[in-house]
Amino acid sequence: MGKYKDKKGTTKVGDFLRGVKDVAPDILNLAGNITGIEVLGVLGDKIKGSDTLTAVEKETALKLLEIDKTEMEEVTKRWQADLNSDNSLSKNVRPLVMMFLTVSMALFIIIDSSFKDFKVREDWISLLSSLLLLVYGAYFGGRSLEKIQKLRK
Repeated sequence: MGKYKDKKGTTKVGDFLRGVKDVAPDILNLAGNITGIEVLGVLGDKIKGSDTLTAVEKETALKLLEIDKTEMEEVTKRWQADLNSDNSLSKNVRPLVMMFLTVSMALFIIIDSSFKDFKVREDWISLLSSLLLLVYGAYFGGRSLEKIQKLRK
C-alpha cells in the first residue's frame, strides 16, 4: 500500500479495503465515495457488520477509519478558525489561492500557445492541474457543505 499523501486524496481506510481480498462490493463502493464525516459512520457500521472481513481486518479498518475521521474533523476546525479570525488574510486565503492558481494556469495556456518555441514542462502542468482540482473541490465543496449545514440548523 502506497503512502496516503501519494494517493491524491483517497482515505486510509479505502486504501486498506482495496488491498483486502473478497471485500463486499457495497463496502468498497461506500469507501470509494466518501464525501464527508457522516459517511464515515455509515462505513464503520458496514465494516462492523461485514461477513467477508476477518476480525483483524475489521479492527484495522476501524482504526484507519477513526484516523480518517479525525483528519477530516481537524481540517474542518482549521477552516472554521480561519473564518472566525479577525485577520482578513486568513479569511480570504482560499479565494486568493484559487484566483492565483486560475490566473497562473491561464497564463501558462496563453504563453504556451503564443510562442512557438516555448513549452511548459509536463511536470508543471500536472502539478498545477492537480492543485487546481484540489483547490476548486475544497473551495466550492466546502462552501456548499457550509451552506447545507446552515440550512439544516
